[in-house]
Amino acid sequence: MSQNKDPKALAAPDELHQQLAYLNLSFMRQQVEELARQAADKQWSHMGFLGRLVEGEAALRQDRARVRRIHHARFPVLKTFDQFDFTWPAKINRLAVQDLFRLKFIQDRANVVIIGGVGLGKSHLAIALGYAACLDGFRVRFATAIDIVNTLSAADRTGLLHAELKKYTRPDLLIIDELGYLPIDQHGANLLFQVISGRYERGSMLFTTNKVFKHWSTIFCNDATLTSAILDRIVHHSQTIVIEGKSFRMKDRIEP
Repeated sequence: MSQNKDPKALAAPDELHQQLAYLNLSFMRQQVEELARQAADKQWSHMGFLGRLVEGEAALRQDRARVRRIHHARFPVLKTFDQFDFTWPAKINRLAVQDLFRLKFIQDRANVVIIGGVGLGKSHLAIALGYAACLDGFRVRFATAIDIVNTLSAADRTGLLHAELKKYTRPDLLIIDELGYLPIDQHGANLLFQVISGRYERGSMLFTTNKVFKHWSTIFCNDATLTSAILDRIVHHSQTIVIEGKSFRMKDRIEP
C-alpha cells in the first residue's frame, strides 16, 4: 500500500471507505459522510469532527464487546434485578441483594451463596447478577453444577481436562447453579473441587443451592474431608443470601 499519496486523493469516498474497512472501523465507514455533512452545516472544528467519529467507533466496539460477553456467559435466559418480585418470598434480605449488584464482590474475588427452596428465584438473581457483571465489563460463565461435572468428566475421558478446566477458572465470575439438586459421584465431586480450588482467591464464584451448609456433605458423596475442603474455600470470602417461602412457580396453584 502506497504511503506517499496526495492526501486529497484519499478524500475520494470509495478509497476512504476501503481504508476504513481495512482498519476495521465500522462506525466510521458507515457514518463518515453523514457526520461530514453535519460538520460542514454546523461548522464543527476538525477536532470536533474527529472526536465524534472516534466516540461513535468506541461506543460501537463497547456494544459489541458487551454482546460477546453475554453470549459467552451462556445464560439460559436473561433476567434483571428489576424483574425480581421481592414481595413473594417470606424472607429475603433485599438490602443485601441490592448491595451485591454493586458488584464489589467480583472486584474483591469474593463468593456468594444463595440458599433456598425450589422456585424462590435463586437462579433469577444469579442470572441477573451475571448479566449486570457482563454489562459492567466482567467475564462471566454460567452453568449448572451437574453440567460442569458432565462436561469435565467427558473432557477427562478424552484427555482434554486441562483445557476444559480453563473455561471455568478464567472468567471473573463463575455461576454454579442448582448445586445439590442432582447427585454427584465421587469422580464428579473431585472434578468440581478442582474448579473451586482453581478459582480460590483468583476469581469470584456464585452458587445457588437448596441445601444449607451443614448438609453439603450429601452433595459430595458424604465425603466429609472433601466437603470440608470445598466449604473452606467457598466460605472464607463469602456472603450468604437466604430465601424462604413457597415456590413462585406454584403461585397460581397455591393461591385460593
